[in-house]
Amino acid sequence: MRRDKIAVLVPEMEGKIRILLFWLVVMSAPAFSQQAPKIVSSADTASIRIGEQIRWTVAVEVDSAAQVIFPEGQTFSPLETVEAFMTDTTRKNDRLLLQKTYALTQFDSGGYILPTQRIEIDGKGFFTDSILVMVATVPVDTVNQKMYDIKPMMEVQASRWGWLKWVALGLLAVLLAGGAYYWFFLRKKPLSEEEAEALLPPYERAMKELKRLEQSRYLIQDEFKQYYTELTSIVRGYLEEEVHISALESTTGQLLEKIELLRDAGKLDLEDNTLRQFQNILETADLVKFAKSKPELRKAEEDRNKVEEIVQKTKEAIPEPTEEELLQQEEYRMAVAEQQRKRKIRFALGAAAGLLVVALVSAIGYFGFQTVKDYLIGNPSKNLLEGEWVSSSYGYPPVILETPEVLYRKEIELPPEAMGTIQDLDAFAYDDHRANLSIAAVSTVFTKTDEAPDYEGAVDQILAGFERNGARNIITKQEEFTTVSGIPGTKVFGRGNFKIPDSDEFLKGKYAILLFGGNGFMQQVVISWEEDDLYAEEIVDRILNTIEVKTVI
Repeated sequence: MRRDKIAVLVPEMEGKIRILLFWLVVMSAPAFSQQAPKIVSSADTASIRIGEQIRWTVAVEVDSAAQVIFPEGQTFSPLETVEAFMTDTTRKNDRLLLQKTYALTQFDSGGYILPTQRIEIDGKGFFTDSILVMVATVPVDTVNQKMYDIKPMMEVQASRWGWLKWVALGLLAVLLAGGAYYWFFLRKKPLSEEEAEALLPPYERAMKELKRLEQSRYLIQDEFKQYYTELTSIVRGYLEEEVHISALESTTGQLLEKIELLRDAGKLDLEDNTLRQFQNILETADLVKFAKSKPELRKAEEDRNKVEEIVQKTKEAIPEPTEEELLQQEEYRMAVAEQQRKRKIRFALGAAAGLLVVALVSAIGYFGFQTVKDYLIGNPSKNLLEGEWVSSSYGYPPVILETPEVLYRKEIELPPEAMGTIQDLDAFAYDDHRANLSIAAVSTVFTKTDEAPDYEGAVDQILAGFERNGARNIITKQEEFTTVSGIPGTKVFGRGNFKIPDSDEFLKGKYAILLFGGNGFMQQVVISWEEDDLYAEEIVDRILNTIEVKTVI
């Protein structure tokens, strides 16, 4: 009976065990699907010469959701980081392959250990392998070359475009100013008929308007209202200008009363008959304008003739102005003339300013803002580039180059430890703080004629000098350099943050060190300039294309 129960329980337990194992496999499947990160590092070479670069690459294979942080900055010491390239990303199913490449260099010979680098993946650190890098010195080729005499000084014809440009601009400015002054002040503008008539004296203008009224077609077309309105306006306007009474705004009675007051005061000598004729004409005009009266054609013509006589007699009746009145009139005319003159000057200045704005905007649109700014305000580097250059030989062995300005001799005091190895040292330099440009040429003769020049030590001294003057973050590269005549040399160049003299500010700059020499001597050309100065770049290129040296003593 007990054996039967055991036989029944065994199959049941086996089924439960299978189910338990199945769930264990299912639950553990995600854990097995997540693979550990793979990190592989390699270098393209393990042996370089001084100044050459080694490319070190690290490859990381991780899940697509992983966060990877590569090393940054100068973490490869004693090797120097020249450049860190962009990360290359490749996807493989649900995995990512990340590759990061660094350019490294070293300027001292010897064996150096590239230290392990920490790669951070999802907050955890993983380390690469270390590599031994050998840095060898650069062999110097000391092939004997022919000696050449120093070239004599050559007379170069000076460029005349510099002062001709300013003369042309000055003449253009004078012509524009003279043309504007003539156009606005001296030129006699043709006047229209209305403007010419407005400038006539009141009496002549009134007589001319009466003649024009006589030739009008008002009476032929029975337009008596317009006829008398214009007739009275002519005589009222004349009285207001010539006699200086408010005639246009006065009624007939008020106007006659003002004329009588002037006559009683002795300022207007008119006869009674003339006043009565004027009164009759004004009353007829009022009847025509307000009562729609229609006089005879003959009477209308006679009224115009009488108004002409009244105007003439009024002119004769006005007494001669006193000296005080003439002076007041002269002051008034002068004030009016001054206002007109100021108005013309303001208009001329506004037109000139508008012309300058249009010319400036057009020049900026065509040449560019920086070019126009440098042309108008001036640029020290541009002035050096476009000025007269000097070609000369400096030191012994000679360094021949063409520069914007002549290099001046610099007295350099040698340290005691160098006096035993250096026989002679000639240094020449030119510094322009406005253009942030520095040029130097140095020739050194050693006491041992069979001693090869130490380029590495010379570069270290120059870079140390940069640092003593406050330079920071100096990056250095090296390549071969050949003069136009085929003489080989070494070029060390790069960029950094250079301190502005007598200031706490820094600017981004570049430098180039040219090294030549042979047994017993060495020649150096050192140039530094502002990084974003396009004119300085052209200056440096021109200098480098004119360098010539002697390779033997």
